Amino acid sequence: MNYLVSACLLGTNCRYNATGCLLPALKELEAQGHRLFPACPEVLGGLPIPRPPAELQPDGCVMTKEGQDVTTAYEEGAQKTLALAQVHSCQRAILKERSPSCGCGLIYDGTFSNRLIPGNGITAQLLLAHHIPVYGESQLEQLLSQKGRNHSISSL
Repeated sequence: MNYLVSACLLGTNCRYNATGCLLPALKELEAQGHRLFPACPEVLGGLPIPRPPAELQPDGCVMTKEGQDVTTAYEEGAQKTLALAQVHSCQRAILKERSPSCGCGLIYDGTFSNRLIPGNGITAQLLLAHHIPVYGESQLEQLLSQKGRNHSISSL
């Protein structure tokens, strides 16, 4: 099976603060014969590394902490990420939780106060709308334990 994976979860230093967050358990997916395709929607959308923190606002815009609207970059990155997933026939995605782009299930509330609310980032929502199940990194162990079974998460 082919998986789209947030590049930062594979150790690429592409997060807003120029760090990665390598998940060693992803190596187990590869050992099971799965192919992993990294993507960073923010970078694909043209944003630099590092970049100011940004959060998804209740109106659907993505704003930096300094008040810059970066919605267009997030939307372009989401479209390019979807295209990458489609080109590589990715049946699932494993994305960085809480991100305004990749977050699935919970995202920051847009106030830069570290409060989480139910919701999906722009890329996660687009992938779900195109029937690509999305998992957050905290669900990786669940995914690994389900090897060989046909399953999907339609929304988180």
